[in-house]
Amino acid sequence: MRAPSESVLCDEFGVSRGPVRQALATLRAEGLLVGGQGRPPLVRTSVPLHSATALGSLTAWALDVGRTPGQRTILQSRHGADADLARRLEVSEGDPVLTIVRARFLDDEPAVLERMSFVWDVGRLLMEFDPDSGSINGFMLDRGIDLYSSRHEVDAVAAGDDDAEHLDMTVGTPMLRVRRTTEDSTGRVIEFAEDRYVPGQCAISITNRLTAAGGRSHIRLA
Repeated sequence: MRAPSESVLCDEFGVSRGPVRQALATLRAEGLLVGGQGRPPLVRTSVPLHSATALGSLTAWALDVGRTPGQRTILQSRHGADADLARRLEVSEGDPVLTIVRARFLDDEPAVLERMSFVWDVGRLLMEFDPDSGSINGFMLDRGIDLYSSRHEVDAVAAGDDDAEHLDMTVGTPMLRVRRTTEDSTGRVIEFAEDRYVPGQCAISITNRLTAAGGRSHIRLA
């Protein structure tokens, strides 16, 4: 679909060409517009940045590749943030947060131990959700929660007692750990999560995209 011209946008919003050109440049940098240099800009028909999969939804990925996701809730608790979680969520120590811990399954086989913590204005909405019923990301999107971007840290760790208990594995087994920080469109942190993957169940693929604003990486299950 062709985007409106600069002159049309100037007339519609009552602004000069400078702000319009700056806005169009930002949209191009984000991958929302293509074209330029004498060519009319086109609006992209699909933008992968905000997909549930890119933000860490095991349910969305599993269904997409024809596998059956499952979950068992271990913990759903409102509590005060300790020092480390307060730093991660950019709140004060002792502020209320919601933490959900789930064992995830693919085709009835243990796959992931999820630990997700949310700032309280998001967490209080999740208190209405049954974590055994399906996708937390899907519920948040349905409720209009602003899931805009996520930053991932990927490393390897040894399975601990919780992993062994809930994922039916041996303590010390190497695991892939993905720590995810999710922000809304204002840059406010709303979630910090740690997912620990059973070996052989999932792989992680990272796609690097170069834009006018610089490099950007997207992570998804593969």
